[in-house]
Amino acid sequence: MTAQTAQVTVTQEDRLRADLYNFLGLLLSTPPDQMLLEQTAGLTGDEGELGTAINALAKLAHLSKPAAVESEFNKLFIGLGRGELLPYASYYLTGFLNEKPLAALRRDMAVRGMTRAENVYEPEDNIASLMEMMGALIVGRFGEPASLTDQKTFFNKHIGSWGGHFFSDLEAAQNSVLYAAVGAVGRVFMEIEAEGNRMSAE
Repeated sequence: MTAQTAQVTVTQEDRLRADLYNFLGLLLSTPPDQMLLEQTAGLTGDEGELGTAINALAKLAHLSKPAAVESEFNKLFIGLGRGELLPYASYYLTGFLNEKPLAALRRDMAVRGMTRAENVYEPEDNIASLMEMMGALIVGRFGEPASLTDQKTFFNKHIGSWGGHFFSDLEAAQNSVLYAAVGAVGRVFMEIEAEGNRMSAE
């Protein structure tokens, strides 16, 4: 982060949105260790649908052990040959990996100064990376914080058309236990973000 971006004011609501995007990205990129499980177990939500989903996730995190969650993660996303779910925009939108949605995302990443980390080998259109990108755009990790219009454009183009479907699939997956609760949080959050985008367009 440069001194210039540090001077830009981001609202508390947007910081919370970015935090939730980053949190989902973290849980979906690698199995949580004991520290992250404990942090997750400490979360509390309000009585709304998102708060209820967060409370359920916190309870499951409290009961979960890292080894069991790692096994669950591997069955869901890695597997022998492939996991139960393929969390990529290209797959959800075309039925194949490394298709046009990935190419379009790479173009939009380049415009915004975003590049794939050197130690990451997954295609950029995986859900974990997209969650992290949204969090970064909101708070300006790659320059100025993105305007609401730009956030909406990026979300609608790269996440809105399939993210909710993926999180619903994660919620219902055969191997999901802790990740069923992650799926519920993600699904509700995607609905809230999509509704916010619709309202801002009116």
